[in-house]
Amino acid sequence: MTAFDLHIVFDCANPDLVARFWMEALGGYDFPMPVPDGFTTWDDWADAQGIPVDQRPTTRTLVDKTRNRPDIFFLKVPESKSGKNRLHLDIKVAPGLTGADRLLKIKAEGERLTALGATLLQTIDEPDSFHLIMQDPEGNEFCVA
Repeated sequence: MTAFDLHIVFDCANPDLVARFWMEALGGYDFPMPVPDGFTTWDDWADAQGIPVDQRPTTRTLVDKTRNRPDIFFLKVPESKSGKNRLHLDIKVAPGLTGADRLLKIKAEGERLTALGATLLQTIDEPDSFHLIMQDPEGNEFCVA
């Protein structure tokens, strides 16, 4: 059987905002090409070049610079998110940890992600599971476990 590459694609209203959130959230990811010196974002560069907004790229891409994880694409779409995700990402931040150590690591990561623009939706604290259900800046659900 043939093995295929896997890419993750987010539909979003603001690809730069969502890409920057996930770049910080996951660590190790970066844009394939750095923003030119003297500019903070590609939009700043495009402004300086006089490129009209409607002629700029409507996507952003993140590539893993440290491991071999899938590329992540952020595609601008006109419609807003209208319901619960049918697929979501789990960020595993406490592999091998148990008890209080695991709980503290997950909570600390939830606080870090909230500072980056995520929203905490729910804390699941059950005898066999502790995890956080969160949303990125555009409302895409994900879990921290």
